[in-house]
Amino acid sequence: MEKQLVIFELGTEHFGIDIESVEGINKILEITKVPQAPACVEGVANLRGLVIPVIDLHKRFGMQAVPLTNESRIVVANLGSAKIGMIVSAVSEVLTIDDSTIEPPPSMVSNVNSTYIVGIANIDKRLIILLDLSKVLSFSEQFQIAELEK
Repeated sequence: MEKQLVIFELGTEHFGIDIESVEGINKILEITKVPQAPACVEGVANLRGLVIPVIDLHKRFGMQAVPLTNESRIVVANLGSAKIGMIVSAVSEVLTIDDSTIEPPPSMVSNVNSTYIVGIANIDKRLIILLDLSKVLSFSEQFQIAELEK
């Protein structure tokens, strides 16, 4: 069976998410800071009249923050019933992969803090970490983000 993925970069690492959860890919928008938001939340942005929370995936995954560039993007995705924007270093491609190229995450990385990693695809000598967006944010973070949308 095949999957279509949006491949994006965080620093030098490649990640993939199911294209069906992606609503759009945008250049960096003006982001308004929100007091007392979770640490990974940059704020909210106005996307064609809709106010959406924007998170920085570098911060969420505990990675070194990188400065925004012309390649930086906000990937707008459906996270359950909410829409969120995710800041990434770059969006590189849409890729169709076969399930046979996906391996389960090694036990060392599949701990409780990384349940959002559903597999690793080995494509053309490149490892792509596959994410389950519904698990990227904890329940309490999802609740706090939902409060930002009100």
